[in-house]
Amino acid sequence: MGYVVKPLVTEKMTAISEKQNNKFGFIVLPSANKIEIKKEIEAKYNVNVVSVNTIKYAGKRKSRYTRSGVIKGRTNAYKKAIVTLAEGETIDFYSNI
Repeated sequence: MGYVVKPLVTEKMTAISEKQNNKFGFIVLPSANKIEIKKEIEAKYNVNVVSVNTIKYAGKRKSRYTRSGVIKGRTNAYKKAIVTLAEGETIDFYSNI
């Protein structure tokens, strides 16, 4: 079963990856645990994972004012995993573009 939804390529995560060459971020399923995430990353990208840190983000309410009135909505809740790889290993997300 796939626990990793997608790689996290944002300004903040790119800055962390450049500062520490062996850390990468992923959006994962909320039900996934660290062991399952580690196994899937190792199998999918053929790397050795040293550690996995997870963070749960709650969905937030958003509203904006428009000409036709107030529009209310909600952002999705998600879980983020920051994976630390073994020294000297890296993942290239842009190799198949």
